[in-house]
Amino acid sequence: MGVQCAKELIVYQKAYQLAMDIYRLTKQFPAEERFALVSQIRRSSRSVCLNLREAWAKRRYEGHFISKLMDCDGESNETDSSLDFARDCGFIPPDEHARLVALNSEVRRMLGTMLSNPAPFLLKPN
Repeated sequence: MGVQCAKELIVYQKAYQLAMDIYRLTKQFPAEERFALVSQIRRSSRSVCLNLREAWAKRRYEGHFISKLMDCDGESNETDSSLDFARDCGFIPPDEHARLVALNSEVRRMLGTMLSNPAPFLLKPN
């Protein structure tokens, strides 16, 4: 039967897990970072999931689908940079940084595969 909704995609599930892990982790960041790094990293990590849902909704049109996947990739790269800032500012330990970066890299690889071969995800015209 195949995937019926975006939530069933492994890439979505991994991106969602990453966003939730980041949410929990950033609760411990200094208060002065609430409107800076905390807000930014939470927004970019959540945006991967949100853009995946939009991509799924637009999969009737290859160009729109790819555009939203590109947005996912951009947000995922932004999350990666924010994780580096969090580590280098001493807000997260190196081992937790490595775990989150590895999960984010896995999401980016999966997005890359979808971008390279979108056809299996597109709706077929009637």
